[in-house]
Amino acid sequence: MDKRVVFAVAGSGKTSHIINGLTIESKTLILTYTDNNLSNLKHRIMQKFGEIPSGIKVYSYFQFLYSFCFRPLYGHELKTKGINWHVPPFNTLKMKRNDSRFYVDSHNRLYSNRIAKLIEQLGIIDEVIQRIEKYFDSICIDEVQDFAGHDFNFLLSIFPANINQLFVGDFYQHTFDTSRDGNINKSLHDCYDKYKAKFTKVGYVVDEELLSRSHRCSPIVCGFVSENLSISIDSHRTDQSNIEFIECKNQAIEMMNCPDTAKLFYQDSRKYKGYTENWGATKGLDCFENICIILNPNTLKHFQNGNLRELKPQTKNKLYVACTRAKQNIYFIPEKLVKHMKS
Repeated sequence: MDKRVVFAVAGSGKTSHIINGLTIESKTLILTYTDNNLSNLKHRIMQKFGEIPSGIKVYSYFQFLYSFCFRPLYGHELKTKGINWHVPPFNTLKMKRNDSRFYVDSHNRLYSNRIAKLIEQLGIIDEVIQRIEKYFDSICIDEVQDFAGHDFNFLLSIFPANINQLFVGDFYQHTFDTSRDGNINKSLHDCYDKYKAKFTKVGYVVDEELLSRSHRCSPIVCGFVSENLSISIDSHRTDQSNIEFIECKNQAIEMMNCPDTAKLFYQDSRKYKGYTENWGATKGLDCFENICIILNPNTLKHFQNGNLRELKPQTKNKLYVACTRAKQNIYFIPEKLVKHMKS
């Protein structure tokens, strides 16, 4: 069985690599974290086959945990009414792990970030593996970098499954922890080499070459990211694009009013009219030609001092996501030039 983790760069064809491995007869389980990517995967499969073949199942990760793993195997013992997406109350961390209140809220909903831990606590990992093997001969997990907390432990626990396993992700596109729980895997994303070692220690083959070049981003954009963010990324392309820092207020306003250029903000993009989004929320999107990145005061300071690489990891990763959405040009604008346009 082939069991591998492919570390990719932005725009390198992560989704295409997964889709290209599918046939009409595939019995493949595909999991992903974000709604953007879930929709994109389903759309791409429909494009290839005209439908989603009966043997191919595409789940969001938590839908899979709850509906495929927990409910069929233990739902008759522990009656629940869905998932609570909020962070559990802090005082629950003091509870014993065999106390149902650690996992279930007062409305009988499971805390999303503890479903994987509950499966471990119940001792039904082997049954989960058997259930996966019963219906599928391969599993693909996209956005593997977003697994954290108990969910990362769950991911490694399915290694013994006698099926092909392909995990694909971009370490530097880890922009949020949806499954953080106390100190569980708290430092997981602090160091790339240590993160990679987690997989090799279990037995996964790690591939860092297959998806190391971007189809989306030009050599200019890749060079900017590599040099300024210290995130290595190369391009398949040979054509050139442009990166411009706009300091003129009138030019900044003109750019903000351009309907064809996406304006990407660190946060609060909804407070601005037009074609806007937050940096991190663009992850998984591949629909931008030219983009305008609005630099908040802290990022602007790092930009002007030439030390963007020293941004806090979460901020740097979000900026990486934003920069690598551009198929063509990037325009950087200080937030102070457009702040008066906030509605």
